[in-house]
Amino acid sequence: MPHKITLTGSATGPLREYDRYVAFDMREKGSPSAPKGLKKSTFISYTVFVAKKAFNKTGLTKKSIMHEKFLIQGEPTLDIPIDECPGEVGVICFQITVLPNKNDKEKNQSEEKKEPKQEASAPSQEQKNTDPTKQGEEQTAVAQPVAIEQKKEVVQTEVKEEPVQETKAVPEKKSMPNQPKGTQDLLNFEDIIVPEEFLKTRPNPEKTQKVIDFVKRTGRLDEPLTIEKDSRILKDGYRRYIVAKTVKMDKVPVTYEYQK
Repeated sequence: MPHKITLTGSATGPLREYDRYVAFDMREKGSPSAPKGLKKSTFISYTVFVAKKAFNKTGLTKKSIMHEKFLIQGEPTLDIPIDECPGEVGVICFQITVLPNKNDKEKNQSEEKKEPKQEASAPSQEQKNTDPTKQGEEQTAVAQPVAIEQKKEVVQTEVKEEPVQETKAVPEKKSMPNQPKGTQDLLNFEDIIVPEEFLKTRPNPEKTQKVIDFVKRTGRLDEPLTIEKDSRILKDGYRRYIVAKTVKMDKVPVTYEYQK
């Protein structure tokens, strides 16, 4: 079974273009501590080889690749000529994903905090607009004699207005028809990133076959996959991931786990 490798970081050298693929260099820090009696590692340099079609999908360019942070999943190789592979380890890339910047996360969080405040302030403005009209009605009711029939009409109009205000306050729920309980979103299968520790495991074949039979019978998974919100890394549900791959599902139900 081939060895899998996962890298995160930015390019340390310019992008090099070949016939059907591109290559760039990157490096990672070694372990902060080594076993007793062994020398501590500093940096390990890699040369990553990516198919042009997969690289173009990321939207990266020769300039942006030096500044963007991305995640690489692939396997090491020793078959690349040394003039094309200046790094200590060559890596054949199976999947490349651009990771979000910290500045973008902070902007999104600040915008999410502002939106509820604006919604909360809207009803108070409507109440302010309705207060003068109510005061005017009370003053006219005291100044002029009101017939019994007119009082009934005023009471009926007030009763009709109350349900309208209540219906505005009810939030609309996002419906997920024919999806398992707890589903928050439908995600493209190809966008999910599987960690290396999951790839080393093999789920029970009998339990996996039961889930496959359930999908064929109902047309959906029995439970959603748990995905990290920003990085789209799989956190739980590797068996259901394998089932979705087996039955060739384009989209899978997910529930999000937010980064701490």
